[in-house]
Amino acid sequence: MPQKSEKWSKEVTEHDHPFALPPGIFKSADPDVIAAALQHSAEDPKRGSDDPYRTAMSMLDFYINRAGQNLSDSDRAALDKAKTALRKRFGKSAS
Repeated sequence: MPQKSEKWSKEVTEHDHPFALPPGIFKSADPDVIAAALQHSAEDPKRGSDDPYRTAMSMLDFYINRAGQNLSDSDRAALDKAKTALRKRFGKSAS
């Protein structure tokens, strides 16, 4: 099986636009701003998501995984707090 020269995540990032998010939203120092933007995007009727919470959390996890070691400690802390804020916005408990 021939190996692909590009990662699937790069393809998604460059060509698939599932994130109707403001540019630079993940760089915000305010976890509530990040969570609100993710919730708004995930609940967009055009997205057609059956589970907006999972969609929003997946968007956040996707970004964290793509940024990886390039995240500063403060950025990672804000993104981790954004997960907590998302759970709260969707009425989910931390599990």
